[in-house]
Amino acid sequence: MEHEGRRLIGLRDPSGYTSSVVLLPQAAVEMLALFDGERSILDVQAELTRRHGQIVPRADIEGLIEALDEHGFMDSARFAARRAATDAAFLAASTRPAAHAGGAYPVGPEEVRAAFEGFFTGPDGPGAIDWTNVAGDGVRAIIAPHIDFQRGGPAYAWAYRDLAERCRANLFVIFGTCHAGMRDPWALTRKSYETPLGPVAVDQDFVERLAARAEQDCFGSENAHRAEHSIEFQAVVLRYLYAGRRDVAIVPVLASFAHEALLRGQDPEDDPRVPRFLEALRETIATSGRRVALIAGADLAHVGPRFGDPEPVSGLERERIAREDRAMLGAVAAGDARGFFEAVAGDGDRRRICGLSPIYAALRLLERGAGTLRHYGQWPDPQGLVSYASVVFS
Repeated sequence: MEHEGRRLIGLRDPSGYTSSVVLLPQAAVEMLALFDGERSILDVQAELTRRHGQIVPRADIEGLIEALDEHGFMDSARFAARRAATDAAFLAASTRPAAHAGGAYPVGPEEVRAAFEGFFTGPDGPGAIDWTNVAGDGVRAIIAPHIDFQRGGPAYAWAYRDLAERCRANLFVIFGTCHAGMRDPWALTRKSYETPLGPVAVDQDFVERLAARAEQDCFGSENAHRAEHSIEFQAVVLRYLYAGRRDVAIVPVLASFAHEALLRGQDPEDDPRVPRFLEALRETIATSGRRVALIAGADLAHVGPRFGDPEPVSGLERERIAREDRAMLGAVAAGDARGFFEAVAGDGDRRRICGLSPIYAALRLLERGAGTLRHYGQWPDPQGLVSYASVVFS
C-alpha cells in the first residue's frame, strides 16, 4: 500500500484477533519472512548477513518482534492469551454481534435503510421491489456478492430483488466464504446474527438436526463466524427486506474446503466430510417442513498487487478477467458444480476466486438448477481488482 508517498506492506488479520494494521517497509518484509518458528535471532542475523554482507543489529530484530507481538502478529504466549480471551467471549455471547456495523455499513437503522434503498432505486440498481404480488417458489437460490456495500451495493439488489418478489421462503441457508480459512470444511453457529435493524434469528432446531446428521464436528470452527463478513452482509440485507413483512430465519454455514482441495490437487469431495455434510443438509431441508432458499455470499476474482501480483491491473487485463469470469459463470448458471470447480482449477485459480466453496456447495444442492446472471461487476483501484456477480436460480 501507499502511505505518505512510500510503498509499504500492510499486515492485517482477517480472523479479527487484532484490529491493528502494521505497515512495514520492504526491507522489513525480508526479515519477517525468516520468522518461521525454526530460526533463532542469531540464525536470522546470519542469513541476512549472508545475503547482504552487513550485520543487522540484534536490537533491530528484537524491536520488530516486540512491535509485532504487541499488536497481535506473533505466535507467542501473549497472542495465545489474546486469542483464548477473544474466543471465550464470543462463545459465551448469546448472539453474534454486528462486527462490521459502523465500518462496512452504517450503524444507524435509518442510515442503513436509506443506503439499501439507494442500492435498488439508484442508477445502477434494478429498481424498487414490487411487494404487491410476491410469487411462490420461483427462486430457489441466489449468489450475491460479499464485497463492501460502498463498492458493490447495487449488485446485492440485483440478486435480492428476485428473491423478494419471487420467493416465499421463510428459512435461508447462507453459505459464506471463510476468508481466514478454517481447520474444518464447515462451521455452524446457533447464534442469531445482530444487525442495526434487529437480530436475524437462527433456526436452532434445524442446525441441531443438521449437525447430528452430518456426523462430524460442525462447531469446532464456530469462532470463524465472529469476524467473518460474508454471511453478516447477507443477514443485514435479509433483515432490511423482511423486517415487519415476514418472520424469517437463517442457517449460517461458513465453508472452507474447495481451495484446500485445489491446492492438494484433489477433488473437493475427496474429503468425506464434504459430501456427508451436503447430503445431511439436503435431508434436513427435505424434512424441515419449511420453505427453504439458498444464498451463497461469494465474490469472484481478486487480482493485482494487493493480492500478490507484481503489476497493477491494466485495461486489457480487466477485459481478460471479465471474459474468463463470464465463461466460468456459464457453468454456474448451468448449475454445474463440477464444471465450475474445473473452470477455476484449470488455470490454477489464477484469478483467486474468493467464493469457490460457497458457490460449489450451493450448486451441489441445486443439482442443475437453471440460473440467470443478473449482474456482473468489477471494483478496480490502483492496487487491485475484485469482481462479483449476482445470479438467480429458479
